[in-house]
Amino acid sequence: MKSIVFFLMFSVGLMAQTTISGKVVDKSDKPIVGVNVFIEGSYDGALTDDKGEFTFTTSEKGTQTLKFTKVGLDDRLEIIEIENYRYRIFNLMKNKNNIEAVTITAGTIKAGDNSKVSTLKALDIVTTAGSMGDIVSALETMPGVQSVGESGRLFVRGGEAGETQTYVDGIRVAQPYGVSPANVPTRTRFSPFLFKGITFSTGGYSAEFGDALSSVLLLNTIDDPAQNQTDVSIMTVGVGLGKSKKWNKSSVTFNTSYINLKPYYFLVPQSLDWNKAPETFGGEMVYRTKIKNGLFKWYAALDHSSMDINQKDVNYAEKVNFKQNNTNFYSNSSFKGKLTDNLQLQTGLSYGYSINKIGINADKLNNDENALHYKLKLRQSFGSVFKWNAGSEYFYMKFNEKYTEFTQNPFAYGYENNTIAFFSEAELYFSNKLAFNIGLRSSKSTLMEDFTLEPRLSMAYKLSENSQISVAYGNFNQMPNQDYLKFTTKLDYEKTNHYIFNYLYNKNGKMLRLEGYFKDYNNLIKYDTNSSFYNSNFTNNGFGYAKGIDVFWRDNKSVKYLDYWISYSYIDTERNFKNYTSQVTPSFVANHNFSIVTKYWINTLKSQLSTTYSFNSGRPYNNPNQSEFMSEKTKSYNNFSLSWSYLLSQQKILFFSVSNVLGADNIFGYQYANSADSNGVFQRQAITQPASRFFFVGFFWTISDNKKTNQLDNL
Repeated sequence: MKSIVFFLMFSVGLMAQTTISGKVVDKSDKPIVGVNVFIEGSYDGALTDDKGEFTFTTSEKGTQTLKFTKVGLDDRLEIIEIENYRYRIFNLMKNKNNIEAVTITAGTIKAGDNSKVSTLKALDIVTTAGSMGDIVSALETMPGVQSVGESGRLFVRGGEAGETQTYVDGIRVAQPYGVSPANVPTRTRFSPFLFKGITFSTGGYSAEFGDALSSVLLLNTIDDPAQNQTDVSIMTVGVGLGKSKKWNKSSVTFNTSYINLKPYYFLVPQSLDWNKAPETFGGEMVYRTKIKNGLFKWYAALDHSSMDINQKDVNYAEKVNFKQNNTNFYSNSSFKGKLTDNLQLQTGLSYGYSINKIGINADKLNNDENALHYKLKLRQSFGSVFKWNAGSEYFYMKFNEKYTEFTQNPFAYGYENNTIAFFSEAELYFSNKLAFNIGLRSSKSTLMEDFTLEPRLSMAYKLSENSQISVAYGNFNQMPNQDYLKFTTKLDYEKTNHYIFNYLYNKNGKMLRLEGYFKDYNNLIKYDTNSSFYNSNFTNNGFGYAKGIDVFWRDNKSVKYLDYWISYSYIDTERNFKNYTSQVTPSFVANHNFSIVTKYWINTLKSQLSTTYSFNSGRPYNNPNQSEFMSEKTKSYNNFSLSWSYLLSQQKILFFSVSNVLGADNIFGYQYANSADSNGVFQRQAITQPASRFFFVGFFWTISDNKKTNQLDNL
């Protein structure tokens, strides 16, 4: 829930003493939109508007360097005297690798102003009806993503949630999700408005990233808050406070929240039997400072959550009591800057610590995890035709768990691992129509015998001014997850190969994206018990495949004030892994997935109405009363959600949202008894939603230097 707190934060507005304004045009004197114009060595600047004009205020004095940058254009540096500056017109020229040049898009979806091809905008994360500010919930409206309602995690193209890795500013996050009881969905730990851009790869990703069979989620924090700003949130689920403070060459942003669902559950009854409703205290902070030719960032997040619930279990006459306390800390420092005009350095270090104290009836389960990641990356440019990346990484992981059965002695287990990795990648632009990306990654874990060798290759060709094709191939290895390694370290890497073909059309606010893919898996983990346990026999004998097509259409120009997108995915996938007795479609996969999202601005009401409709075909499950394994399917999933944002005054917003408006009775699967009853029948219980609908009401108040800032301008 923490992400909800800071819905509607961070926008544009600066206060200073001297106004700098002008206009940017091309060689034909046509205005250029979206040029970043700023005073070098400061945070003072602005983007050019649709007329090519810019204006901002600054407290700088004397001789300064005005810098102009935009992807695809040559940078321009202009020496100015602040006190004597007058409105001017500036020319920028295209370089060979310009915005009209081909860009590799196979397997990659980007969001934010920093991407050449934007499929989602950063603000879509919070304005998509039903997402409630959660990054994963918004991404579930994208093609290739499975909606697994009882989990809340990312399931991509036939892969489990553990096959996706999350990174902040290029540095890995070991514990990206909050905690929750079985079959109760969790959320990501991050506030989306701390990030300027999101890159979500559905496959075929760069050699820079590894240890993920299916995808990577890359989150890049904001380089510069727009102004001094305070944000207050009062919601049906809790309260929050955020603050941004700027200085000449540095800034800090923090937010805190307190979430308690007890009052909400009192007003909206749930099917769950809570002794203590979920309660969370949390906070995040980003500090930034400019150092010579680069930017240093420090991100830190700390949260503590607790809950106590009685859950039905078909194997027991009485409900099972589950209680959990979790404390999670994550710290990330990074530096990105230029060593020379053509050589860039990126380095960073992260540390994550998580501790869980769990009670299951009278039994106790306690665990803790320490994770460390260090990365060093160099990027050398040889003109606009050839760029080369190379780097190395170090990962450390230590996991300990202790299980104490009632009246029994504790049983302790866990593992410790060190991994080193090396990667190299070349980007070649033969022309504005043809580009290649060739990469190689290798890693060695202390728990695995050999180095991996993972080649990656992608190519893009521009068919016309507004369309292109891309293809990608990649070999990917991933260590078995902690559910297995905590019991045995005598396992090998899980492996897969990705083959992707992509077609992209993008013109005047309309985008069509078509993608076909094939993945083959081997070395997947298998075990011979009902679930992974200390006495299971683990092997790497699992295998499988996934193939399908993804379709995405977005249009924000055809109808005034209307922005909408439609996505559809078809997947055919089968696996023989875990304790499966044959190769079948996994229980978390629906063959057909469809979403349509609309956002409509109603000018007379100063409001935005957003709707989301999602449909998934039935998911398979195993009925032990039938002879064939995994032979039955749930009914299809339907969810229609809407949200309303209303501008009470210039800096005060009232937000209302309801999920599953029509109250569809969605079933995600069934839990069957471990043994048959006296009639030889295995009884079952359905895995369902905690409530038929989720209601949310929030009041958001922004207090800023310019006394005008709110987020409705961006919705």
